[in-house]
Amino acid sequence: MSVLASPQLWASTLAMAVPLALPALGGTFSERTGVVNIAMEGIMLVGAFFAVTFAYYTGSAWLGLLIALVMGAIVAAIFAWAAIRLAADQVVLGMAVNIFAAGLTAFLLDTIFGYTGTPPNTPQLPSVDIPFLDHIPFIGAILSHQSILLYVMLVLVVLSHWFLFHTKLGLRMRAVGENPLAADTVGLNVWRLRYLGVIIGGVLSALGGAYLSIGILHSFDVGMTGGRGYIALAAMIFGKWTPFGAFGASLLFGFANALAIALQGHGVSPNLLQMLPYALTILALCGLVGRSTPPAADGIPYEPRR
Repeated sequence: MSVLASPQLWASTLAMAVPLALPALGGTFSERTGVVNIAMEGIMLVGAFFAVTFAYYTGSAWLGLLIALVMGAIVAAIFAWAAIRLAADQVVLGMAVNIFAAGLTAFLLDTIFGYTGTPPNTPQLPSVDIPFLDHIPFIGAILSHQSILLYVMLVLVVLSHWFLFHTKLGLRMRAVGENPLAADTVGLNVWRLRYLGVIIGGVLSALGGAYLSIGILHSFDVGMTGGRGYIALAAMIFGKWTPFGAFGASLLFGFANALAIALQGHGVSPNLLQMLPYALTILALCGLVGRSTPPAADGIPYEPRR
């Protein structure tokens, strides 16, 4: 009980939910338009690597972040072109992107930085101190002194919900994910809306990768995402393809990670603790936490009417 009462546990839960919630939001945009995107793991790796590289060489973490978002959009656009225009199998394509990104970033890390890895003086995005929160017991310890990207993530969750469910463009994006033929019949450009959803997903996934590399670690290591892109996919499914649901599921997975760290040294097997978030992922993907129904046209290629 003392562990659960610790504000550090809940602060860690929030911090560890960020690299899950951001790609989960991105996946929500992509799949709401009808494109299955399991390439989030690879796009996160690309975003993490280019964020560190450009932050180091330009001396600005903000420029590193900008380049990471651009690279995420480029990779997502290539994925979207193959998935939408060429009607490639989206699951196979996503796995190919993940494998390619893992190999590419490992190669570039060795080529650019050598065996020493990324320099320890790589710029890092700032943490934010909110003066009025510092004086609130317990809550202040949870919400203050967090990376700026954590607060960006909280804002993006709200904006994503508003955009998807309370704007005309959001309605159109959801329409092409449910019934692209009907959307096409009334004059909507199905391909264009699907491109938009996938590219937004790529930008948000790259943002999650940048959070890992220049938000909390100011370094890059091979495979540093550690399967978070796949856990984000499970969070999106667990959250029933909604921004708030994806965020809530990310908090649950973040809590599992934070609890595993907090319980180290308390007589619990570390191997069992490390298994917690992945066990939750399996439960979510198996549907044992409640039936989740994806958009009706999710993963189904569409050829526009001529």
